[in-house]
Amino acid sequence: QVQLVESGGGLVQAGGSLRLACAASGRTFSSYAMGWFRQAPGKEREFVAGISRSGGNTYYADSVKGRFTISRDNAKNTVYLQLNSLRPEDTAVYYCADGILISTTAILSMRWEYDNWGQGTQVTVSS
Repeated sequence: QVQLVESGGGLVQAGGSLRLACAASGRTFSSYAMGWFRQAPGKEREFVAGISRSGGNTYYADSVKGRFTISRDNAKNTVYLQLNSLRPEDTAVYYCADGILISTTAILSMRWEYDNWGQGTQVTVSS
């Protein structure tokens, strides 16, 4: 059974940092591209960052570029999202997701491209 479990969310002041983790189980982690999305109250779920199967390629939404960093450890079946210089508008539930790919270098950035989703972790940034 495929399972993605996020952790690391919390309450932080503006300008602070958090590190989210997403642990995967139930299949071969390295066969999947990974991504992070977020959903704020009353808004659509939006793409935040994506990483290729190998971890060598990454892609970010313009709103987080230069502040967030996605990485993965295939030996630990875990993908991370480092959140720096947080702003109140970053407040949302953050979800990780996976999508199977043949390519080891491609990145998925569309919600429909992802197959499995975690339950989400809340990030709240106070001003």
